[in-house]
Amino acid sequence: MAGRASAQAALETRRSVVKAAADLASVEGLDSVTIGRLAEIVQMSKSGVIGQFRTKETLQLETVGLVFSDFRTRVWETVKRFPRGLPRLLAACDAWTEYAADPGYPGGCLMTQVTYDYDGRDGAVHERLLEGRNQWRETLRADLTAAVETGDLPEDTDIESVVFGLESLASFITPARLLHGDTRAADHAYQGMRRIIGVPEEVR
Repeated sequence: MAGRASAQAALETRRSVVKAAADLASVEGLDSVTIGRLAEIVQMSKSGVIGQFRTKETLQLETVGLVFSDFRTRVWETVKRFPRGLPRLLAACDAWTEYAADPGYPGGCLMTQVTYDYDGRDGAVHERLLEGRNQWRETLRADLTAAVETGDLPEDTDIESVVFGLESLASFITPARLLHGDTRAADHAYQGMRRIIGVPEEVR
């Protein structure tokens, strides 16, 4: 029983450190996430943090993993109840823009932040980002394809262009909110997504 409690306590400590890392990275970038900095924030010894993660890269990868887990929970999982195709696609866009506007990190959408920081670099963090974002792109492609097959969207819909446009709008929500002070950034992005998809006005 004591061993189980100890393991649970270690897991909770690990989660709290990763969440602190995500909060810090959302404001200052993933490169700012260091063992020493986090030890100060969570009030642990450096050796205690090192014992949890061993390397800075492991900590960074778990931070990115937390972001994708949050995104999956708040966006992917919430729209599964909708029929595939246009209904699910629109629900995903709605959940996506809401998430980007309020991701739960002080510096805004960490996925966007880390992508900007690591898109031109090689390494494990780059590969993890690419994997996660490609999974999301495939989900969007699948729902767009289903919408075409059901007749909700025209057969000549340029799926790749639509996916590109949706990602572009979503990625600007954080700077629109934080830099420009646009309190309706998520709504503007969602309406823009509808236009890019080509949703008829009567469809809600």
